[in-house]
Amino acid sequence: MKVLIIADEESKALWDHFTPDKLKGIDLIVSCGDLKAEYLEFLVTMSTVPLLYVPGNHDTAYQQHPPEGCENIDGKVFKYKGVRFFGLGGSMKYGREPYMYTEKEMRRRLWQYKPTIFNSSGFDVLVTHSPARGYGDMDDFPHRGFECYNELLERCRPKYLLHGHVHATYGTRFRRVLQHPSGAKIINGYERYILDIDENDLAAMTRREITTRLITAFL
Repeated sequence: MKVLIIADEESKALWDHFTPDKLKGIDLIVSCGDLKAEYLEFLVTMSTVPLLYVPGNHDTAYQQHPPEGCENIDGKVFKYKGVRFFGLGGSMKYGREPYMYTEKEMRRRLWQYKPTIFNSSGFDVLVTHSPARGYGDMDDFPHRGFECYNELLERCRPKYLLHGHVHATYGTRFRRVLQHPSGAKIINGYERYILDIDENDLAAMTRREITTRLITAFL
C-alpha cells in the first residue's frame, strides 16, 4: 500500500502546480494536521482515494468547516485494505485552542479510547499531530511531544507512527525518519512523504495479547 503522508504546510507541487501524475499509484492519503480544509478537499477529490486526518493544534477552523469527503480518525481506528490506523490529534497545551492538551489530558484520552483499541485488536499505524516525547520533538514547550505516546507504542507495538508539528524549516532538530525502541518506525510527514506499507508484514496481535497490554496501560 502506497500512502501519501502530509502535514503542516500545503505542498505547492500538490496544489499550486498539481498534475494528476503526482498522485498516480497512491492508495491512501493521511494528514497529520495543520493543513487547510480546502487543501484536503482538493486532494481527496483529485485522487479518488480515501483521505484520513487528525486535527493539528492550528486546525480550530475544522470545528466550523471540517474537510468534506475526508475521514476524521481522531480517537478512532480506521481499517483500510487490512491495515488499521488509529488517530490522536492535537499538541501540548500552550494556549486556549481546542486541539491542545496537557500530558494528563492526553493520557486521559488514551484511557477513554481503550475500548476502541481493544475492539480492533490494536492498530498497525498510529497517526498523530505531535510526536512522541524524545523522538522528533523539540525542547520548547509548544513543540514538546507526549510521553504517553511512548507507552502506547510499547504496549500496542504498531509498525509506524506518523506525525507532523515539527517543520523542516525549524533547522537541525528536524528528523524525517526515526526508529523507536518499540520497533515502530517514526515518520515526520511535514509537507509530503510517501510510505510503502507491506500489508503482509503487519501481524495482528491476538485478542489475549492486546487485552493484557491494555489492562496495564496508562494507569
